[in-house]
Amino acid sequence: MAKHRSAGRTKKTVLAVDTDKDNQIPAEFLERLGQIIPIAQLSSVLASFATEKAIAFRINTLADSRDSIVDEMIQLGIPLEPVDWFKDEHGAPLAFKTPSIHRKTLTHSDSINQGKIYLQNVSSMLAPWILDPRPGETVLDLAAAPGGKTTQLAQQMRNAGVLSAVESVRSRMYKLQANLKRCHVEIAKTYLTDGRTVGQKTPERFDRVLLDAPCSSEARFQADDPASWSTWSRRKLRETARKQVGLLKAAIHATKIGGEVLYCTCSFAPEENEQVVDKVLHKFSTAIELVPFELPISNVIPGLVQFADKEFDPQVADCRRVLPNDFMDGFFMAKFRKLNRSD
Repeated sequence: MAKHRSAGRTKKTVLAVDTDKDNQIPAEFLERLGQIIPIAQLSSVLASFATEKAIAFRINTLADSRDSIVDEMIQLGIPLEPVDWFKDEHGAPLAFKTPSIHRKTLTHSDSINQGKIYLQNVSSMLAPWILDPRPGETVLDLAAAPGGKTTQLAQQMRNAGVLSAVESVRSRMYKLQANLKRCHVEIAKTYLTDGRTVGQKTPERFDRVLLDAPCSSEARFQADDPASWSTWSRRKLRETARKQVGLLKAAIHATKIGGEVLYCTCSFAPEENEQVVDKVLHKFSTAIELVPFELPISNVIPGLVQFADKEFDPQVADCRRVLPNDFMDGFFMAKFRKLNRSD
């Protein structure tokens, strides 16, 4: 009965967003959200699909000093609201958000052309921040294009160590390489290959691995953009999830004993999130564990231990799902630690 009431409420909210039944986010997707998102947060999550979000950008200290870049933003007339958890070692903010009307000014600025700033959703910034790579480590970004998280990893590593960036699509690889060059990344080597093969090619090589897995991009659905959801289906969720499991297995094989893997998606679907984590936990058994972590934000809920007729390993509650708001996209993260060999 509870699920039925949630589905009804969801349909009512959809009609408030768009009364054209042939031009609205699929009802099945929205009904599923009622089973994923707690009732107290559901209306705000639904509203986010029709919200023009503030834009955010990250200061790239590989290109120039933080203070110099901030001064350039002020000279451009960009109002800056700090992302209060993303700071340098002196406590100064390294990321800011600003109203979306300033997007054109930012994207045409010398600051972005010279790699001094990187436009990036705040949710996306969380992944490298939680993985926490250190200078001198060996780090892998297993699905790297277009490079936002890769450049952030390099910045957190202070351009010291080894950063391997893997991409399977040639056109996206070109964009990745251009962004790495523009952002003054010196430690990255790029590889055009299927990420699912990397575990066999480089077993137990990396201290830390980031896998921002290709997904259905449900968190980027927009009520006024039918193209954003035009290919969505439950069948596609299942197909994408199979690829994600293969990539995550490769990530774990490629990680040193004692190393860590961060798995993330911009999807709400448990098929792409908790279910993928659950399958890999069972596959590797005692070779891995989920690492509990907390996020410096309030719009977050734990991973689901049950969805529809499926129950997941209780460890899955240690995953985190970021709920969208007026400046953050939805996001999912799971952090693994490798305990012993993963033969």
